[in-house]
Amino acid sequence: MTSVSTQWFIVLISLLSVLPVVEAVETGDAIALLQGVVLSITGICACLGVYAQKRNGQI
Repeated sequence: MTSVSTQWFIVLISLLSVLPVVEAVETGDAIALLQGVVLSITGICACLGVYAQKRNGQI
């Protein structure tokens, strides 16, 4: 049976070998998150605008 330190070393090497793939996924996730935030804020502002126009009797 291998020791715990050897197992951790194998796990660390495995994670480092796929690092470029992980960086690409994190970049894509960050872009998707930013797009989601921008679209959410835009949608909230649009709903507030429609509500304000209805309240003022413009619609």
